[in-house]
Amino acid sequence: MLSLLSCAKTMSDSSRTKVPFITAPRFADEAAGVALQMSQFSVGELERLLRVNTKIAVENYHRYQRFHADGTPGLPALLAYTGIVFKRLSPKDFSAEEFGYAQEHLRLTSFCYGLLRPLDVIRPYRLEGDVKLPEPGDQTMFAYWQTKLTDALIADVEAAGGILCNLASDEMKSLFDWRRVEREVRVVTPEFHVWKGDKLTTVVVYTKMARGEMVRFILKNRVERPEELTHFRWEGFELDASRSEGGKLVFTNR
Repeated sequence: MLSLLSCAKTMSDSSRTKVPFITAPRFADEAAGVALQMSQFSVGELERLLRVNTKIAVENYHRYQRFHADGTPGLPALLAYTGIVFKRLSPKDFSAEEFGYAQEHLRLTSFCYGLLRPLDVIRPYRLEGDVKLPEPGDQTMFAYWQTKLTDALIADVEAAGGILCNLASDEMKSLFDWRRVEREVRVVTPEFHVWKGDKLTTVVVYTKMARGEMVRFILKNRVERPEELTHFRWEGFELDASRSEGGKLVFTNR
């Protein structure tokens, strides 16, 4: 089974965690081209395109200016992203064997790098899927990547047993021909809902934390079949079989 996670907006270029080996991103050339175009934007343009404040726009302006320079630091993707999902995944205690297993059974989406393995070394950036760059013909990043990533994702899923556990955010489906993905491999999508009174609702922060915890559970326990996810428990969340159907696995906190 292959798990799919979204990238995070926040990143670091340093970590004390040691990994057993590193790899180069498969779409490094495309990422270099994307970053080169992003480096042409001013701080004000980045503020508008990325929908961020001036401080974050300045930070990312400098990131893109340094992106191609020799000596610009990079990190394995699993350590570079620092959002809530990755904090809960917490790879700092992974063994060499667990990092190796993650490399074969986890993929991360990226608007700059396309599709990443956990130990692919990447440089810090910030990008949104609806950003349009001139070179790909005024396409959004979603459209730019779709034709490049669909085959790669399907091949990776098939190599990992033919089952995709989709723990990425819904918008990431647009990076792929998702209908084709669903035709060619088995897709299971865990959802996490919180009871408020007598109603179920989605709380984004809980969803992000639960996604990270589930990927950690999958990697630590080498989960190969969706049926094994029924054993996942975290902060009161457990499978609600009555609300789960088809490829949708619903976890609630009661």
